Amino acid sequence: MRTAEDPITWNPNRIAVAGSSGAGKTTLCTQLAELTGFPRVEIDSLYWGAGWAPRESFTDDVDRFTSQPRWVMEWQYRTVRPLIAQRADTLLWLDYSTPVKMQRLIRRTVSRRLGRRQIWNGNIEPPLWTILTRKEHIIRWGWATRNALKPVVPTLEERFGGLTVVRLASPAEARRWLSALERALSE
Repeated sequence: MRTAEDPITWNPNRIAVAGSSGAGKTTLCTQLAELTGFPRVEIDSLYWGAGWAPRESFTDDVDRFTSQPRWVMEWQYRTVRPLIAQRADTLLWLDYSTPVKMQRLIRRTVSRRLGRRQIWNGNIEPPLWTILTRKEHIIRWGWATRNALKPVVPTLEERFGGLTVVRLASPAEARRWLSALERALSE
């Protein structure tokens, strides 16, 4: 497993970004797509249909998207993680501290809810009070799963040949890695 300080000695073409809820996967994916010009899809938009119902075409949509020679997407949803890891050549792991992840998740969730911002096929965040009544509320989910990837991601390189995993332990490390990628692309 590599870190932000390791040189980029491979050519990232199929980039997945892993991390728990609130880590910044979507933001980093967007930045990567802008930097590289690679196609990008937000995996939540493939998973969630109207009324927060999972879409039946989810796995097929992920399969179709990751069949392309270049792409950027989040590495989440247990059912498609193996497919994404098998096709990716690079996995960036946002292994941030719990305070960073939770602060980001809470800020994002509150902002979306108060602004009634539509996300993924017309859905909006549920009322904030539902954090008290719903186990699946995103903030409760984020807390419950905040360390779920720690035993999984370090095993991915040995399980998926050709995959390079880069552990980014802070937002500053993610910015350094993006800068290094930009330099590598310009050479």
